Formats: sequence, C-alpha cells, structure tokens
Amino acid sequence: MSYSDLIIEHRGPVSWLYLNRPQALNAISIPCMGELRAALIELRDRQETRVIVLSGKGRAFCAGADLTGALPDPTAPPSPKKTFIDVATEMEAVFNALTKPVIAALNGVTCGGGLEMALMCDFMVATESAKIGDAHANFGAMPGGGATVRLPRVVGPNMAKFLMFTGELLLAPQMLEIGLVTRVFKDAVFDVEVQALGEKIAGKSPLGLSRMKTLINDSFDVPTEMALKSEKLVSAKHMLSYDATEGGKAFGAKRKPEFRGY
Repeated sequence: MSYSDLIIEHRGPVSWLYLNRPQALNAISIPCMGELRAALIELRDRQETRVIVLSGKGRAFCAGADLTGALPDPTAPPSPKKTFIDVATEMEAVFNALTKPVIAALNGVTCGGGLEMALMCDFMVATESAKIGDAHANFGAMPGGGATVRLPRVVGPNMAKFLMFTGELLLAPQMLEIGLVTRVFKDAVFDVEVQALGEKIAGKSPLGLSRMKTLINDSFDVPTEMALKSEKLVSAKHMLSYDATEGGKAFGAKRKPEFRGY
C-alpha cells in the first residue's frame, strides 16, 4: 500500500514508520491518522517485522493535531461524517492492540497530540535537541488522545499536571531525568543508535515480548493479586513454547538462540 503522509522503511527485523509532513511539523490530520492506522495494521501483520519504530521526517516528531482540520464547526448541522476524535479513536485502538514492541523515536519537536501518540508506544527515545511537552493549554485545547491517563502513569501526577498546566516544552535530557524518555542520543547518530536498540529487542523471543507487553499493560486495570496470578499462568504456558525451549538449549550450548515466535 502506498501512503501520502507516511514513509515505511524496512531495515531487517526493524520497520521504521515515519510521519512525513515536515512542512507542517508532522502535525497529524484526519487523513494522516487514517493512513497511520492502516500502516500499523500492515506492520502488525508483516511476519518479518519484529519491532516498529515510529519517528518523523524533518525537525519534528509531531507538533500535535493539525488544527485546520481538527476544529468542528459549532454552527454546522449534525453530520454522519467521522470527526477528528472518531478517527483518532480508531487509530488509538490499533496502537492499544499491538503486541509487537513499538519505540517512539523523538527526532525533534514533540507536543500535544504528538506526545499523546508517543505515549501510545511502549517507550520513548529522543535526540538531545528534541523539545517535548503537552502544550494543549497553550491553545485552550484539551487532550483527547490519552494524555490525562497515560502521562501521570509515566511521570507521576504532579509532573503531569505541571507539564499540562504550563504547556512548557522541555529538552530531552530533562525528560530523561523524570522518566518520560528512556534514552537520549546525540542528533548525529540518532538513527544508528535507535536501529541498534531495535535490533537488540528484535533478537528476543517475539512470543515472550508479546506476552510480557500484554501482562504489563493489563496489570494497570486489575488488582495486584489478580495480575500476579495472570503472570504465573502465562509463564507456565510459556515454558511449553518452542522459544522457551530454544532459549534453554542455547544457554546450555553457549550459543545465540534462534527464536521463532511460537
């Protein structure tokens, strides 16, 4: 499938998905979100892709929503046409259901809906020069892509409120200190470092990663005791898998395991 606002590059087991609206700082529009949903499904179903990296072309990861297409007309009559939030919800549902690891590679400005999209990924890495923040308050807007839910879980409620209430954009090293970003790389070697990280993760058992991701995500919604029971059940089932057996054999033979994902 061809895309107007996206670029997909396959680099071995790591697939890079780029937002490609650099003239608009990769602000996300309704058509762009539709394409992003389709691209994520494509990469979800592509067997060769073990890790997905989401990044942006130009000097921004994503500067948020494209407000020219996001604001409804309050004087317009009711319409069956999908709204910005409708399309965003459909895209988010695909993000939420992905079992493959997804890395948000913040190559530049990341704010508003861009930050919310990064929070849908499993973790964030960034260039030293990247500026990151919420920014909804700067435009009298409200988060609609999960920031009020996901951001406090990552940085705590106090810092989440600070970022949301002030609308400030902080440099990536500052975001590293509060735990929003997990790694910061120099701009000149950013893609190389992220690719190396993606390949490292891609070398693990796809089945094991998928199951760990699901357990972590589900653990927020159930009591601790139930989450612990789920982990034990999944772990016991996993020990019967090919990948678990292969991992044990490789360890004993002092060789690199060759995981197959089942």
